[in-house]
Amino acid sequence: MGQAERMRLWLSLILTLAFAPAARSECRLALVLALDVSASVDASEYRLQMAGTAAALTSPRVRSALLGAGGVPVAISVFVWSGPGDQELVADWVAVDSDAALGQLAATVAGHPRRIVFDGRTAIGSALIYARDLINRGPACVRRVIDVAADGETNSGPAPEEVPLPEITVNALAVTGSQLIDHGDSDRTERPLAVYLRLRVIRGTDAFVELAQDYRDFEAAMTRKLERELDGQVFSEARP
Repeated sequence: MGQAERMRLWLSLILTLAFAPAARSECRLALVLALDVSASVDASEYRLQMAGTAAALTSPRVRSALLGAGGVPVAISVFVWSGPGDQELVADWVAVDSDAALGQLAATVAGHPRRIVFDGRTAIGSALIYARDLINRGPACVRRVIDVAADGETNSGPAPEEVPLPEITVNALAVTGSQLIDHGDSDRTERPLAVYLRLRVIRGTDAFVELAQDYRDFEAAMTRKLERELDGQVFSEARP
Protein backbone atom coordinates (compact mmCIF):
# COMPACT_ATOMS: atom_id res chain seq x y z
CA MET A 1 0.00 0.00 0.00
CA GLY A 2 1.46 3.30 -1.09
CA GLN A 3 1.72 6.40 1.04
CA ALA A 4 -1.00 8.20 -0.92
CA GLU A 5 -3.43 5.29 -0.41
CA ARG A 6 -2.65 5.14 3.31
CA MET A 7 -3.34 8.87 3.56
CA ARG A 8 -6.68 8.41 1.81
CA LEU A 9 -7.64 5.62 4.24
CA TRP A 10 -6.67 7.71 7.27
CA LEU A 11 -8.64 10.67 5.94
CA SER A 12 -11.69 8.46 5.35
CA LEU A 13 -11.48 7.11 8.91
CA ILE A 14 -11.16 10.59 10.41
CA LEU A 15 -14.17 11.86 8.46
CA THR A 16 -16.21 8.79 9.45
CA LEU A 17 -15.50 9.36 13.15
CA ALA A 18 -16.08 13.10 12.93
CA PHE A 19 -19.51 12.79 11.34
CA ALA A 20 -20.70 9.59 13.00
CA PRO A 21 -23.93 9.95 15.04
CA ALA A 22 -23.50 10.43 18.78
CA ALA A 23 -23.28 7.26 20.81
CA ARG A 24 -26.60 6.04 22.13
CA SER A 25 -27.27 6.93 25.73
CA GLU A 26 -27.11 4.07 28.21
CA CYS A 27 -30.64 4.86 29.37
CA ARG A 28 -33.44 7.35 29.01
CA LEU A 29 -33.85 8.16 32.69
CA ALA A 30 -31.69 7.85 35.81
CA LEU A 31 -34.14 7.83 38.72
CA VAL A 32 -33.14 7.93 42.39
CA LEU A 33 -35.83 7.11 44.96
CA ALA A 34 -35.01 8.63 48.37
CA LEU A 35 -37.26 7.28 51.15
CA ASP A 36 -37.70 8.92 54.55
CA VAL A 37 -36.92 6.74 57.59
CA SER A 38 -36.60 9.52 60.17
CA ALA A 39 -38.03 9.24 63.69
CA SER A 40 -41.51 10.28 62.57
CA VAL A 41 -41.77 7.05 60.52
CA ASP A 42 -42.76 4.22 62.83
CA ALA A 43 -42.30 0.50 62.13
CA SER A 44 -45.67 -0.03 60.47
CA GLU A 45 -45.26 3.12 58.34
CA TYR A 46 -41.82 1.92 57.26
CA ARG A 47 -43.32 -1.35 56.05
CA LEU A 48 -46.09 0.49 54.20
CA GLN A 49 -43.53 2.75 52.54
CA MET A 50 -41.21 -0.03 51.37
CA ALA A 51 -44.00 -2.39 50.30
CA GLY A 52 -45.82 0.52 48.65
CA THR A 53 -42.74 1.49 46.65
CA ALA A 54 -42.27 -2.10 45.48
CA ALA A 55 -45.94 -2.41 44.50
CA ALA A 56 -45.83 0.91 42.65
CA LEU A 57 -42.79 -0.19 40.63
CA THR A 58 -44.57 -3.34 39.49
CA SER A 59 -48.03 -1.84 38.91
CA PRO A 60 -49.29 -2.41 35.35
CA ARG A 61 -48.93 1.13 34.01
CA VAL A 62 -45.55 1.73 35.64
CA ARG A 63 -44.28 -1.64 34.39
CA SER A 64 -45.48 -0.80 30.88
CA ALA A 65 -43.76 2.60 30.99
CA LEU A 66 -40.53 1.07 32.31
CA LEU A 67 -40.32 -1.75 29.77
CA GLY A 68 -42.03 -0.24 26.74
CA ALA A 69 -39.42 2.05 25.19
CA GLY A 70 -37.79 -0.07 22.53
CA GLY A 71 -35.03 -1.49 24.66
CA VAL A 72 -33.73 1.79 26.09
CA PRO A 73 -34.03 1.17 29.85
CA VAL A 74 -34.64 3.30 32.90
CA ALA A 75 -31.93 3.02 35.56
CA ILE A 76 -33.18 3.11 39.16
CA SER A 77 -31.39 3.41 42.48
CA VAL A 78 -33.08 3.43 45.90
CA PHE A 79 -31.86 4.57 49.32
CA VAL A 80 -33.30 5.45 52.72
CA TRP A 81 -32.36 8.55 54.67
CA SER A 82 -32.78 10.28 58.01
CA GLY A 83 -30.24 12.63 59.65
CA PRO A 84 -27.21 14.29 58.01
CA GLY A 85 -25.03 11.17 58.13
CA ASP A 86 -27.82 8.64 57.92
CA GLN A 87 -28.25 7.31 54.39
CA GLU A 88 -28.29 3.66 53.42
CA LEU A 89 -28.29 2.25 49.90
CA VAL A 90 -31.17 -0.18 49.34
CA ALA A 91 -30.58 -0.91 45.64
CA ASP A 92 -27.63 0.31 43.61
CA TRP A 93 -28.17 1.18 39.97
CA VAL A 94 -30.43 -1.32 38.24
CA ALA A 95 -31.10 -1.14 34.50
CA VAL A 96 -34.78 -2.07 34.36
CA ASP A 97 -34.76 -3.85 31.02
CA SER A 98 -36.80 -6.96 31.80
CA ASP A 99 -39.51 -8.34 34.05
CA ALA A 100 -36.81 -10.24 35.92
CA ALA A 101 -34.81 -7.09 36.66
CA LEU A 102 -37.93 -5.20 37.73
CA GLY A 103 -39.12 -8.06 39.94
CA GLN A 104 -35.73 -8.36 41.63
CA LEU A 105 -35.62 -4.61 42.29
CA ALA A 106 -39.11 -4.64 43.80
CA ALA A 107 -38.26 -7.64 45.99
CA THR A 108 -35.08 -5.95 47.21
CA VAL A 109 -36.99 -2.81 48.20
CA ALA A 110 -39.88 -4.66 49.85
CA GLY A 111 -37.56 -6.89 51.86
CA HIS A 112 -35.06 -4.27 53.01
CA PRO A 113 -34.75 -4.27 56.83
CA ARG A 114 -34.71 -1.03 58.75
CA ARG A 115 -31.17 -0.55 60.05
CA ILE A 116 -30.74 3.23 60.44
CA VAL A 117 -30.86 4.25 64.11
CA PHE A 118 -33.01 7.33 64.02
CA ASP A 119 -32.64 10.21 66.45
CA GLY A 120 -35.32 12.66 65.37
CA ARG A 121 -33.29 14.51 62.76
CA THR A 122 -34.62 15.08 59.24
CA ALA A 123 -31.97 16.12 56.71
CA ILE A 124 -33.44 16.51 53.24
CA GLY A 125 -30.44 18.55 52.08
CA SER A 126 -28.05 15.75 53.05
CA ALA A 127 -30.29 13.25 51.24
CA LEU A 128 -30.08 15.40 48.11
CA ILE A 129 -26.28 15.42 48.29
CA TYR A 130 -26.23 11.62 48.64
CA ALA A 131 -28.65 11.28 45.70
CA ARG A 132 -26.58 13.67 43.58
CA ASP A 133 -23.47 11.60 44.24
CA LEU A 134 -25.36 8.46 43.20
CA ILE A 135 -26.40 10.09 39.94
CA ASN A 136 -22.91 11.40 39.23
CA ARG A 137 -21.43 7.91 39.47
CA GLY A 138 -24.37 6.26 37.72
CA PRO A 139 -25.08 5.51 34.05
CA ALA A 140 -25.21 8.17 31.37
CA CYS A 141 -28.91 8.92 30.81
CA VAL A 142 -30.94 11.45 28.88
CA ARG A 143 -32.76 12.66 32.02
CA ARG A 144 -31.72 12.63 35.68
CA VAL A 145 -34.37 12.76 38.42
CA ILE A 146 -34.30 12.57 42.22
CA ASP A 147 -37.51 11.64 44.03
CA VAL A 148 -37.65 12.61 47.70
CA ALA A 149 -40.40 11.12 49.88
CA ALA A 150 -40.75 12.94 53.20
CA ASP A 151 -43.24 13.38 56.03
CA GLY A 152 -41.52 16.36 57.65
CA GLU A 153 -39.41 19.43 57.02
CA THR A 154 -35.63 19.65 57.32
CA ASN A 155 -34.43 20.24 60.89
CA SER A 156 -30.75 19.36 60.46
CA GLY A 157 -27.97 19.53 57.89
CA PRO A 158 -27.74 21.82 54.86
CA ALA A 159 -30.76 23.69 53.58
CA PRO A 160 -32.21 21.76 50.61
CA GLU A 161 -32.44 24.82 48.39
CA GLU A 162 -28.71 25.48 48.83
CA VAL A 163 -27.58 22.09 47.50
CA PRO A 164 -26.31 22.53 43.91
CA LEU A 165 -27.94 20.03 41.56
CA PRO A 166 -26.99 20.97 37.99
CA GLU A 167 -29.15 19.40 35.29
CA ILE A 168 -31.07 17.31 37.81
CA THR A 169 -34.83 17.46 38.38
CA VAL A 170 -36.08 16.98 41.94
CA ASN A 171 -39.64 15.84 42.59
CA ALA A 172 -41.18 15.16 45.98
CA LEU A 173 -43.81 13.01 47.63
CA ALA A 174 -45.33 14.71 50.68
CA VAL A 175 -46.76 12.26 53.20
CA THR A 176 -49.04 14.70 54.97
CA GLY A 177 -50.45 12.39 57.65
CA SER A 178 -51.80 13.66 60.97
CA GLN A 179 -48.59 14.06 62.98
CA LEU A 180 -48.96 17.54 64.39
CA ILE A 181 -45.27 17.94 65.17
CA ASP A 182 -44.44 17.57 61.49
CA HIS A 183 -47.47 18.95 59.79
CA GLY A 184 -49.11 21.59 61.94
CA ASP A 185 -52.84 21.66 62.60
CA SER A 186 -54.35 18.85 60.54
CA ASP A 187 -57.67 20.74 60.35
CA ARG A 188 -56.09 23.54 58.31
CA THR A 189 -56.90 23.52 54.60
CA GLU A 190 -53.34 24.57 53.73
CA ARG A 191 -50.85 21.71 53.52
CA PRO A 192 -47.63 23.19 54.90
CA LEU A 193 -45.35 20.24 54.07
CA ALA A 194 -46.35 20.30 50.41
CA VAL A 195 -45.79 24.07 50.35
CA TYR A 196 -42.38 23.62 51.98
CA LEU A 197 -41.34 20.95 49.47
CA ARG A 198 -42.58 23.02 46.56
CA LEU A 199 -40.73 26.17 47.66
CA ARG A 200 -37.51 24.71 49.05
CA VAL A 201 -36.91 21.24 47.63
CA ILE A 202 -38.26 20.58 44.13
CA ARG A 203 -36.56 22.08 41.10
CA GLY A 204 -35.83 21.47 37.44
CA THR A 205 -37.91 20.77 34.36
CA ASP A 206 -41.55 19.94 35.13
CA ALA A 207 -40.79 19.40 38.84
CA PHE A 208 -43.82 18.62 40.99
CA VAL A 209 -45.06 17.56 44.43
CA GLU A 210 -47.27 14.49 44.80
CA LEU A 211 -49.45 14.07 47.90
CA ALA A 212 -50.10 11.00 50.03
CA GLN A 213 -52.74 11.49 52.71
CA ASP A 214 -50.84 9.11 55.04
CA TYR A 215 -48.68 6.00 54.71
CA ARG A 216 -51.72 3.89 53.87
CA ASP A 217 -51.97 6.06 50.76
CA PHE A 218 -48.25 5.78 49.97
CA GLU A 219 -48.53 3.07 47.32
CA ALA A 220 -51.18 4.95 45.34
CA ALA A 221 -49.25 8.24 45.55
CA MET A 222 -45.96 6.62 44.53
CA THR A 223 -47.70 4.93 41.61
CA ARG A 224 -49.13 8.24 40.40
CA LYS A 225 -45.75 9.90 40.72
CA LEU A 226 -43.90 7.20 38.79
CA GLU A 227 -46.54 7.21 36.05
CA ARG A 228 -46.18 10.95 35.67
CA GLU A 229 -42.39 10.84 35.55
CA LEU A 230 -42.12 7.89 33.20
CA ASP A 231 -44.88 8.75 30.76
CA GLY A 232 -44.36 12.50 30.78
CA GLN A 233 -48.09 12.98 31.31
CA VAL A 234 -50.03 14.56 34.12
CA PHE A 235 -51.80 11.83 36.06
CA SER A 236 -52.25 13.89 39.24
CA GLU A 237 -51.99 17.46 40.34
CA ALA A 238 -50.73 18.44 43.77
CA ARG A 239 -52.49 21.51 45.10
CA PRO A 240 -50.48 22.57 48.15
